[in-house]
Amino acid sequence: MFERPATGERAVLVQLDLGQGACEERLSELKLLAISAGASVEAVVSGRRAAPDPALFAGKGKVEEIAEALRVHEGDLVIFNHALSPAQQRNLERALERRVVDRTALILDIFALRARSHEGKLQVELAQLSHLATRLVRGWTHLERQKGGIGLRGPGETQLETDRRLLGNRVKLLKTRLAQIEKQRKTRRRSRSRNEVLSVSLVGYTNAGKSTLFNALTKAGSYAADQLFATLDTTSRRLFVGSGNVVLSDTVGFIRDLPHALVAAFKATLEETAHADLLLHVVDSASDDRDAQIAAVNEVLAEIGAADVPQIMIWNKIDLTHAAAAVERDDCDRIRRVFLSARTGDGLGLIRDALAEAAQQAVASDPGQYTDSDNKSPIQQ
Repeated sequence: MFERPATGERAVLVQLDLGQGACEERLSELKLLAISAGASVEAVVSGRRAAPDPALFAGKGKVEEIAEALRVHEGDLVIFNHALSPAQQRNLERALERRVVDRTALILDIFALRARSHEGKLQVELAQLSHLATRLVRGWTHLERQKGGIGLRGPGETQLETDRRLLGNRVKLLKTRLAQIEKQRKTRRRSRSRNEVLSVSLVGYTNAGKSTLFNALTKAGSYAADQLFATLDTTSRRLFVGSGNVVLSDTVGFIRDLPHALVAAFKATLEETAHADLLLHVVDSASDDRDAQIAAVNEVLAEIGAADVPQIMIWNKIDLTHAAAAVERDDCDRIRRVFLSARTGDGLGLIRDALAEAAQQAVASDPGQYTDSDNKSPIQQ
């Protein structure tokens, strides 16, 4: 029976074309994810299948090709850009005699590296345990054995049953702690509602430049870097626009095929987005895959109940596309898109104008709802 090695970061990546399209973009994203997790990409194995193999996902022939790549490049880790079932992962590890990590586990690992706040660490741990719950029976033989021998005979539980019970207890504890934090968040949300301040959330695909834009607008100094999931924790700051204030929140970046366990664990944080009055959807305009990224973000927004929140598209990174800072309006003369560069600051004044206009329109639609929390006068431009 194969025992999984605990170390080793020399990775062979596996990307199969199952008819979903954009394979080059998906492979490029997988490389960035692997590097973000600390892996060294030694080789890439690609191929095409009509459907995943039930036992090995990639099929016997492709698994032999992966094994050869591991031998040639002395790899000790295989990363699939797909979600693997527990049985597929177990069978692959037995066949390859290497650790096998799927896309879900890879993203969870990156989140574990990036989590800084107490809440963020709890959320990531909950997501990891939820993912692990179905995968206890894998490559470790000791999990299936009844302890025996003098001084080792237990109360009748197998080690696997003990692990499952302990894991379940930890999950309950984490959910209880996160529920307490959610109560605190709801209290703050009610406070903002009583002060009648417009709530605006930055959303977008990971590495689209949300944190850079947030810092440029608020001078908050939040961590921002050219990497996937640079920040996980939601940060909120007051921003003065026109003659009043709005509350601007920076949120975790989204990604295609975001693990459901992660969405569930971060649901309390993501609900801040669903309760926002306006979303600034930040898009990497320099990316060839931006349309698919926009669709992925909107899919997650729908999953957390934020599909109907009004959006303004922020076409970021115009310094890379050599476009001019500008504003695009819809048929109702409302701002629907702003072209800017958060890095250079070109076009930041336009987004301030857009926020002031949005606040003014909110006041016009409901004069008694939005007021400046300091002087209790309507926010207007």
